[in-house]
Amino acid sequence: MSARFTYSRWDGTQTGYSVNADEILDELTDDLLMHGDLQAALRRLMREGMTDKDGNRIEGLREMMDRIRQRKKELEESGDLGGVYSEIADALKDIVDEERHAVENAVRDAEASGDERRAETARDAAMERNFRLDMMPEDLAGLVRELQSYDFESQEAKERFEEMLDKLRQQMMQQVVDQMSEGMQNMTPEDMARMKDMMAALNQMIEKREQGEDPEFEKFMEEFGDFFPENPQTLDELLENMAQRMQAMQDFMNSLTPEQRSQMQQLSDQLMEDMDLSWQMQQLGEKLSQMFPQPGNGQGYNFRGEQPMDMQQAMQAMAEMGQLNDMEAMMRQAASPAQLSEVDIDKVRDLLGDSAAKSLQKLAEMTKVLEEAGLINNKEGRLEVTPRGLRAIGNNALREMFNKLSKDKLGQHRIPREGSGHERTYDSKPYEFGDPFRLDLQRTIRNAISRQGSGTPVRLSPEDFEIERTEHTTQASTVLLLDLSFSMVQADRFVPAKKVAIAMHSLISSQFPRDFLSIIGFSSIAYPLRPDQLPEVSWDREYGTNMHHAFALARKQLAGKAGTKQIIMITDGEPTSHITPEGYPVFTYPYIQESVELAMREVMRLTKEGITLNSFVLDASGSLRQIIEQMAEINKGRAFFTSADTLGDYVLVDFLENRRRTARSR
Repeated sequence: MSARFTYSRWDGTQTGYSVNADEILDELTDDLLMHGDLQAALRRLMREGMTDKDGNRIEGLREMMDRIRQRKKELEESGDLGGVYSEIADALKDIVDEERHAVENAVRDAEASGDERRAETARDAAMERNFRLDMMPEDLAGLVRELQSYDFESQEAKERFEEMLDKLRQQMMQQVVDQMSEGMQNMTPEDMARMKDMMAALNQMIEKREQGEDPEFEKFMEEFGDFFPENPQTLDELLENMAQRMQAMQDFMNSLTPEQRSQMQQLSDQLMEDMDLSWQMQQLGEKLSQMFPQPGNGQGYNFRGEQPMDMQQAMQAMAEMGQLNDMEAMMRQAASPAQLSEVDIDKVRDLLGDSAAKSLQKLAEMTKVLEEAGLINNKEGRLEVTPRGLRAIGNNALREMFNKLSKDKLGQHRIPREGSGHERTYDSKPYEFGDPFRLDLQRTIRNAISRQGSGTPVRLSPEDFEIERTEHTTQASTVLLLDLSFSMVQADRFVPAKKVAIAMHSLISSQFPRDFLSIIGFSSIAYPLRPDQLPEVSWDREYGTNMHHAFALARKQLAGKAGTKQIIMITDGEPTSHITPEGYPVFTYPYIQESVELAMREVMRLTKEGITLNSFVLDASGSLRQIIEQMAEINKGRAFFTSADTLGDYVLVDFLENRRRTARSR
């Protein structure tokens, strides 16, 4: 069955979701060329984000972590945790004051009755009650303990105290145990007993799994599922939720002052003991700590707002703080886009907003997008650029360089007198940037009809264009010498030089397929580079510019090659290294005359064998300029003294002009 799609009229609000693979690769290119590490380039892109061709911003992890830190600051400034402590203390104070007032009223009523015996009894009882009230401990836990055994005069004060205890029990259980259910806002004694049964069953379920037995999670959820409105689907999910909320309670305790923490801990222990839950809680807490170790130093948070928080507000803030911390740790530790796919996008949306959620999802898909486009592949766990990806980088580099040049100067880099220098192969190919526009009209129209169907008018699109494939009858053999010495990383010279090498490979392989191109890297020694190595080759962390060895190796590669022969050298330093007769490299700085003389001898050999040397020198010093000019005088080649910004322009213009002269001479 054919796929069916639904379309709607464009109203300006629709936006594409997936970022284009070519855009991603283009964004990665400079970092990839600089460091030669695709995975590191992806990590940098994850961290910094990017802006697509439509101007839409894809936030990087750095921006998201800044937003997380800002949100944490807002939470810490939103309230005062002492409000939880004060709320309980104020409630107890009001209860005691109400009891004292009731005691006074009881004495006043007895005295007003005219019954002296009743009045005396009331005064004695009031004296005893006031003495007990005066001797009440100042700490919360002690005050609660004493009031539990106190014989209240005021029935209203007694009821308020019992209600407060019920509320505290409920809050402690809801926050410590997992904020079990919104539907259990008023827990009855039966609810408390059932909660104890649930925790015991939960501990047993964990023990069963540790022993390799079936924990019977489904059976547990059938009996106690109403405690878990999140409806966890696995035991791990349930335990992780509980661990996060228990950690929130611990963070809350750690955020109190030492005195407040001690008071709240005693009060919590006392309430838990009343419900006979202390042991079950301890067992569960220990298991969860082992299964889900929490990062952090246990110092809590510095809540410094002016508005007092109650227990519910405090625990909500702690839960959000914990989620933000977990998300920040995940982002900091993420080493590849694939690891971001494990993030709960809905949680990101809740905490950081919709734009961050969409950006994170796009970041997570980047590796997949590049792989599906055939630009990179995963080889034994290592990401690397494919031949197609190399062509894309080369085409991008060419496009970047040609866009900087005036069209009339290069004439779209086509050789004049289009009828000469080419032979038809009676084959066609899809049009690519930079190709001579020899349109194969028949195949172009056929592509358009295949794309849009029959009928008129036939509307052409750039992807329909096919051109006649031609071969250059003239040939040239080129060796590109790329300086990889440590000095090339200075002043951002290395990436432009690598771009030139990749662009040259792309240009020659697509436009001059019969040409020979070899690339040689050199620093303390020279060595050949395959085109597929170019994206990941990095600068040598060695000192030395061994022109002697580079010229010798290039001369051997050009021996026996047809057509014109040339060497293109890109460098930024004097010849500070050479090869001894025994085959060992020697480096000296400043350069010595021996290194210069050996390089000059190789230039003479190049000249004798008809090999032209064209040098492109970056930020040349006076001594380097003199050496290069001497080489040009010996060889009758050309010397270009340029900078990293204009290097590509110079190299391409010179190569194409030389290619044009070669075509004319043939």
